[in-house]
Amino acid sequence: MQWGKTVLGSLVIGLLLSAGHPAAAAPRILRVLAHSSFSATKSLIEGFEKAHDVQVQFTAGGDAGETLNKAILARGNPFADVLFGVDNTFMGRALTADILEPWDSPLLQQIPVQLQLDPSHRLLPVDFGDVCLNYDKAWFARTGVAVPRSLEDLALPAYRGLLVVENPATSSPGLAFLLATIARFGEKGARTWESYWVDLRRNDALVVNGWSEAYYDEFSAAGRGKRPIVVSYATSPAAEVFFASEPRPPQPPTGKIAAPGGSFRQVEFAGVLKGARERDLARRFIDFMLSRPFQEDIPLQMFVYPANRTAALPELFTLFAPVADESLSIEAAVIDARRDEWIARWTKLVLR
Repeated sequence: MQWGKTVLGSLVIGLLLSAGHPAAAAPRILRVLAHSSFSATKSLIEGFEKAHDVQVQFTAGGDAGETLNKAILARGNPFADVLFGVDNTFMGRALTADILEPWDSPLLQQIPVQLQLDPSHRLLPVDFGDVCLNYDKAWFARTGVAVPRSLEDLALPAYRGLLVVENPATSSPGLAFLLATIARFGEKGARTWESYWVDLRRNDALVVNGWSEAYYDEFSAAGRGKRPIVVSYATSPAAEVFFASEPRPPQPPTGKIAAPGGSFRQVEFAGVLKGARERDLARRFIDFMLSRPFQEDIPLQMFVYPANRTAALPELFTLFAPVADESLSIEAAVIDARRDEWIARWTKLVLR
């Protein structure tokens, strides 16, 4: 996920030394490999460290795909004990690589079954988010153009040159949006996902490599861009308010387009790596991540929704980022089997 402050380096407790006495035994070290958007309140991590007499060391692995690739390359001799950040667009690859061991966390009873996508419990759901279309409220108010009400609307002449999307080969939200169109239109019938993308290309949709470029360089509400519709997240309007300069605006400058079948749900997971040096501590840390205190820290750290149903959402989310009643999904095994094919077909249709 894109919002939040990246944890760089390690959050550790120093060695305890007593003047004039032998050094206390050094605590054990728990190694966590996480995607670069992972963030958590420091005091929460320190509380876990104190409770378990452990130092927690974080390694930022890049985006979700890069992080998983690093874990796979270290198969058999992992440099971490816990893996966090694999989502449902890559979970099939993680399970096929057989780099994780099962953990039947007692906290799973507090996680909705629809988020528990791995029945083997090698990947346990920690959070989820919806990739969807965001729009610039001021632009639409100023021009009088109606906000699009469906994905189909984006191919109409009224929306020519207004949309910026991310390349699914290089961007997680770009891939999620491609999957949303595949789930929405399918591969048979008068309008398939492929014909839909041909229509978007003809309607001058702009493709860029990543979310930051799309949102901050091309989106009119967040920077100097000229395009008032962008592929982003359902929580982006809440983030706009949270990160705004004081005094914070009473309303976000952006809105989420509640198009039917227009959002794709990403679920992020954590797991214990096979060969972990600190297997028991790794299991305890995953329990900690699924517990209510950590879960309630998630929204304003990483701007995604907590997986634990008992966790309360902050007011900013209830006002500006309510959980969608309906979002699209595709089975992880299907995504894993066809991801590369779909991306190749998209690339040929849209970029060549």
